[in-house]
Amino acid sequence: MGFVEGVHREQMVMFPQSLDEYIGEENPVRFIDAFVDSLDLRVLGFERAVPKETGRPPYHPGVLLKLYLYGYLNRIRSSRKLEREAQRNVELMWLLGKLTPDFKTIADFRRDNGQPIRAVYREFTQVCRGLGLYGGELVAIDGSKFKAANSRDRNYTKGKLQRLNKRADKKIEEYLKGLDEADGEEQDSEKPTVEELQEKIEWLKRRKEVYAELQEKMDESGESQVSLTDPDARSMKLGYSRGTDVAYNVQISVDAKHKLIVDHEVTNECNDARQLSSMAVRAREVLEVESLEVVADKGYYSQTEIQDCVDKDIVPYIPKKDTSSSSRAGLYGKKEFRYDAENDCYWCPAGKALPYSYQTTSNGQEVRVYVASGCGKCALKDKCKQSNSSRRIKRWVHEAVLEEMAQRVRAEPDKVKQRKSIVEHPFGTIKRSMDQGYFLTRRLCNVRAEMSLTMLAYNIKRALRLKGTQELIAALPT
Repeated sequence: MGFVEGVHREQMVMFPQSLDEYIGEENPVRFIDAFVDSLDLRVLGFERAVPKETGRPPYHPGVLLKLYLYGYLNRIRSSRKLEREAQRNVELMWLLGKLTPDFKTIADFRRDNGQPIRAVYREFTQVCRGLGLYGGELVAIDGSKFKAANSRDRNYTKGKLQRLNKRADKKIEEYLKGLDEADGEEQDSEKPTVEELQEKIEWLKRRKEVYAELQEKMDESGESQVSLTDPDARSMKLGYSRGTDVAYNVQISVDAKHKLIVDHEVTNECNDARQLSSMAVRAREVLEVESLEVVADKGYYSQTEIQDCVDKDIVPYIPKKDTSSSSRAGLYGKKEFRYDAENDCYWCPAGKALPYSYQTTSNGQEVRVYVASGCGKCALKDKCKQSNSSRRIKRWVHEAVLEEMAQRVRAEPDKVKQRKSIVEHPFGTIKRSMDQGYFLTRRLCNVRAEMSLTMLAYNIKRALRLKGTQELIAALPT
């Protein structure tokens, strides 16, 4: 019994096969082809969607968009790799009509069409809405750091510049001492020569001038750090004891029904504290619902952001992290004091009232201050305050909103736990399975276009698994 035999390379056939015969009915490239053909690329704003009457004919933007969608679906993002695939890949030969654009044309297309590419992502979101793939009831919001095209060595913070300056001064001092010793001794062949020491000193002085320029640049811009390769990238903490890296903060909102991404954004803010409201409002607008429940982790807990959500008919579920300095010191924190709305006072653990005293501004927010009396004679004083002054409790003027949310979180703990399974699924797939946890392009406008292609590829892969190629094609507008 022999092996499975292939066809001989020089075997002649009477009727040659067409490219279409190599592409099955459920092959994803058939959907890519139909989806791009269904778009009005001129209305979406793609450059060269309408060719000029004179000059060399350009590639149709639909051809390059198909190439990128295929690439991102198949872990091929580099313009040079896409150029090579277009020349040898049968699926791309079918998809592009055997066109083979060069890498410069491919790269320029992504660079020049950032906003239109983001618009294409929204068009596919509408296709998914038409198929009922979004529940539109519960959305999870989270952020993750994606590595920028900027090394740590080419990122400088104020603290890093201070350390580098001190190190340079110390080295210069050592080399100057070496020069003094060299003047009074015979030249040792194992030690640096006078000329070598002088060169090193001059090099360090030039480095100090560079550090001074960077410091001046930060002072003028008001920024706390500067990146040389990608000026928009920032050094960020990665979390979970994974140190720091030069990255961008990618925000996504994910629908709970099928873990499809609703919306996304790329920012260079180092934390998530100011992202909740904007992401939640955009998710509600994309889903076109009047009200929406949103769940996020403790990093999104911000009083003003939560208030903004409630004002815009969004119901947030965010657990609160205990940041009380009293709790950290082992004393009673604010959570041990119960607010009495009817009497407008707080009740302390000893059962004494803290009545309202006055209103002031703290950290830019209007707060009401409640002050206790008789704390010096209280039996629980040592557990409440380290000083002899009376205990004070500050209450934000809109704190009732936070208390209502805390009640929701306690009443539905499973909803908060569900967050991880909803929103970390896309990030895990994108970073591991799709190998797209880092950016190839530079500057915020370009990485946003790149991330739109990544998010679109994820949603297409998810929708294809849920509905199949032919059903997706049937749902496209004609």
